[in-house]
Amino acid sequence: MSEKRQSRVGMPGYSRFMTIRPASLPLPEYLVRLPSPIGDLELTSDGDSVTSLSIERAGHLPFEGLPERSNDVLETAKRQLAEYFAGERRDFAVPVRLSGTSFQKAVWNALASISWGEVASYGTIGVATGRPTAGRAVGGAVGANPVPILVPCHRVLASDGRITGYSGGNGIPTKAWLLDHEGIVHKTVAVQPATVGALA
Repeated sequence: MSEKRQSRVGMPGYSRFMTIRPASLPLPEYLVRLPSPIGDLELTSDGDSVTSLSIERAGHLPFEGLPERSNDVLETAKRQLAEYFAGERRDFAVPVRLSGTSFQKAVWNALASISWGEVASYGTIGVATGRPTAGRAVGGAVGANPVPILVPCHRVLASDGRITGYSGGNGIPTKAWLLDHEGIVHKTVAVQPATVGALA
């Protein structure tokens, strides 16, 4: 944070929201938050579908400076997520709207077909989307999934069962928790400081 911005902390007109929300994120029409075993979750909606799900990272959420404004679809998502974390639900029945490139949408559609307790590799997702040699591009699309958990990107592992990265919440520990919750066998690799930025 710049000295100028630091000097405004606590002053009228200052909001921590300005330092958390990337400028590219549009303000949501509807927004709710709920606690979970992996940290607080924040869901947004356009009125008809869930448009994003964020997992708390380092104590923060993208829209934490905004008040909640719920609707029917978000209340349904909250209830179903609570059931999922309680071990009472394995499938979600809530509409989601995914905005991205045609390739990203193809990857996200492939993710949506992975059932509870099952896994896919980046390679099999590539084959399913017609790009069998595009492992890095598939990894990027998986990491850009705007609605994790509801669209289960945590169920994608390396071909040898390793967790190679996760963009939600606190990263690999968050993904490991979700996999353990579903009884999915996986391998974790100790992350060395020099390799953190290289993970997909």
